[in-house]
Amino acid sequence: MKKIIIGIGGASGVIYGVRLLEKLREAGGVETHLVMSQTAQMNLSFETDWKPADVRALANINYNVSDVAAAIASGSFKTDGMVVAACSMKTLSGIVNSYADNLLIRAADVCLKDRRMLILMPRETPLHAGHCKLFYEASMLGAIIAPPMPALYSRPESVDDIIDHSVGRILDLLDVKSDFVKRWQGPGPANNKE
Repeated sequence: MKKIIIGIGGASGVIYGVRLLEKLREAGGVETHLVMSQTAQMNLSFETDWKPADVRALANINYNVSDVAAAIASGSFKTDGMVVAACSMKTLSGIVNSYADNLLIRAADVCLKDRRMLILMPRETPLHAGHCKLFYEASMLGAIIAPPMPALYSRPESVDDIIDHSVGRILDLLDVKSDFVKRWQGPGPANNKE
């Protein structure tokens, strides 16, 4: 069974973390470990109808963001990686600079130091040079930067379709079944006119 840490940071877009937990539960074969920042819990009420307790119920194991002695704070606790969805610029900065003053950042730091998969879903726009520099530095440390950007070739019909596509691409990276994703098959014969 895979063990995946889901960190939900304080950026707008907490629904990506929630949907990821839902899809991982549906896929089966994955034990989820959840840590949410205080701001993420606040954003749940601004952006969704979800309550923090209901989001926690989606995960197999939950941690308090201030518990830096939790299992996921140690490299000796084996996991298959971590996704931070959504990842605020503050959390990104903490990860890049190894400023592990909370469990979310510490768990991400452990993934980097032990060369485990760390996927960051930053949700900010526009970006200034400092943000871009942090993306570059995180990538150089081994993180995968996967902003939730809509793929319009799938012809989304709702916000849920857009969210699901981004989450499905994250599941692809984790090598977890995501057969709900509309995949590009190339242009059809009708589109190959000269």
